[in-house]
Amino acid sequence: MANIGKKPKPEAARLLVFQLLTQVNRQGAYANLRLPELLAASNLEERDRAFATELGYGTLRMQGKHDALIKRHIDRPFEEVDPGIVDLLRMGIHQVKEMRVPDHAAVSETVEVARATVGESKATFVNAILRKATSDQTFDSDALAISDSKLRLATLFSHPEWIVASFYDQLQDWGSVEELLRANNVPAKPHLIAWPGRSTVKELIDEGGESLAWTENGVLSAKMPGAYKAIKERRAGVQDRGSQLVSQIFLNTADSITDGARLSWLDMCAGPGGKASALFTDLLQNRPQDTFLANEPSEHRARLVSHVIPLENVMIHSGQELPALGEFYDRIIIDAPCTGLGALRRRPEARWRRTPQDLKELVMTQKELLAAGLQLLKPGGLLAYVTCSPHILETKAQVLEVLHRNKDLELLNIKPYLPPSVPDRVVTPEGTLQLWTHLDDADSMFMALFARK
Repeated sequence: MANIGKKPKPEAARLLVFQLLTQVNRQGAYANLRLPELLAASNLEERDRAFATELGYGTLRMQGKHDALIKRHIDRPFEEVDPGIVDLLRMGIHQVKEMRVPDHAAVSETVEVARATVGESKATFVNAILRKATSDQTFDSDALAISDSKLRLATLFSHPEWIVASFYDQLQDWGSVEELLRANNVPAKPHLIAWPGRSTVKELIDEGGESLAWTENGVLSAKMPGAYKAIKERRAGVQDRGSQLVSQIFLNTADSITDGARLSWLDMCAGPGGKASALFTDLLQNRPQDTFLANEPSEHRARLVSHVIPLENVMIHSGQELPALGEFYDRIIIDAPCTGLGALRRRPEARWRRTPQDLKELVMTQKELLAAGLQLLKPGGLLAYVTCSPHILETKAQVLEVLHRNKDLELLNIKPYLPPSVPDRVVTPEGTLQLWTHLDDADSMFMALFARK
């Protein structure tokens, strides 16, 4: 460390990334919200912004693997290492092992950030560990040699073991699990949606997007969503292809109703408003006689919903309390709170925040919401149950329990409601929808359709 005694000169992009890691890992911030704020407040040029985005999101995704490498080279329990040092080591290792940064530059620049943030003595430790990690040529081969498939894949692809196990429970093939884990580690281009009557696919394409397969109103973007005029003006949104497909399937359930009948629609868990906006704007254009209500228990998230949907169409209630209001609906969608294991590629820190205990609590909430939603469903009505998770307890198990407890319900096959361009393989043998990130370039969404006989 030849710079000892001189004033630290941390490179701005790396210093910003360290701030991001601190705020996400230590203060509970969300990377997809916080990073744009940090970048907006910075003076970084476009190239440095791209570098900070890759380093920040990548470090958060891969920090489990990086931690395993750190543990090989420290002389104390990992839990006793200063949190700031841990994040510095993670971002240094990420540059060496996962990016195109030369070893010397990665180490020296990370040490400069350490000197400016955690002090000279800790920076010396950071320097020593990074040099050891950089010269470690056997870590990957040692990880590949792990005999336990779950542990091997968890280490190599930086996912908690319980999540790897949950994917295997559904896929039943370790090769497919590996493909999914790889896909979760690849940054996804933004998927946009033109809200009918507010903007058009052509408008978004003219500004730099391209048509998004399987969707009626979707656009694939190679640039940040904020660059689009329609996004800035809240005439279009950012929504994964999986969520767009779910909304379209739900809307398609009304296609057979041609006599001008008036349907009542309810989104029970509408925040932050992506699916609700897609449903409301489409119905306004194509079924103006219908009614639509969006319910969201969180006042903050309800305000987000009302950015697109008029306030008179938004309710703020606990979903479990809605039966007490005495209203009934022809179409109900429950996009239930879930672990979010299907959206890990878009939420880099999410895999480290969820726990099996969270799963237990969320499964109970899902049961309660399903019970409440079924109380609100009119005879002949349809209820869609949706999760952004493929976990068996949040998907198949919930469906089986609902059918066991409600003999007047029928599980509909989703296939007739698929848009024509969507392959049948997304439909399970039971007739539910199950997308997979590694197969469908989409969040691993699940959807079941129930009909009241």
